[in-house]
Amino acid sequence: MSDLIPAWVDGTLQPVEKLAAHLDGLRHKAVSVFVVHEGAVLIQQRAVGKYHTPGLWANTCCTHPHWDEDPRVCAIRRLEEELGLTGVDPVWKDRIEYRAAVGGDMVEHEVVDLFLATLAQRPALHLNPDEVQATRWIPLQELEAEVAATPEKFTPWLRIYLAEHRGSVFGPA
Repeated sequence: MSDLIPAWVDGTLQPVEKLAAHLDGLRHKAVSVFVVHEGAVLIQQRAVGKYHTPGLWANTCCTHPHWDEDPRVCAIRRLEEELGLTGVDPVWKDRIEYRAAVGGDMVEHEVVDLFLATLAQRPALHLNPDEVQATRWIPLQELEAEVAATPEKFTPWLRIYLAEHRGSVFGPA
C-alpha cells in the first residue's frame, strides 16, 4: 500500500508522501465516515501506534484516498480495512475543508468528503489493531456532551465536524 496521498503543491494536485504532507501542512484530500444505528454513532479510538493523535477518539473512520480513487470507494475500502465492516452503503453528505494541528509539529489541512451510513442493525466488527484499539456506540447528543466536557480525548477533526459541520452530516439538531 502506498503512502502517497493527493495533495496540492503550488496549486497543482500531486502525489505526496503522507507524512510530508502533514509535516508541511499541505492541503490534501481526505474521506471521513460516520456510521449510525438507531441514533448512536460508531466512534473509534485510534491505535496507540498511529503517528499522530494516537489513543484519541475519532469518527467511525477516516483516511486519505489513493491517487484517482473515488471518495465513496475509498470510504467503503477503509470501513473494511479498519473495522472489518462490509456491506455498508455510505451516502455522500458534504465536502468541507479544515486545518488543525495534530501534534508533533504536524498539521491536517484537509479537503474532506463526509459520508454517513445508516445501519438497520449493529454489525459485527473486526478491528485492525494497527488502526483501531477500541470502538463505542454512543448517542449523538452524548458524544457532543463528552466532546464539550473533555475535548482532549477526541481528535481535532471530530471536534471540528461536530462544532462546525454537524448539520451537513446529521441534519439539524
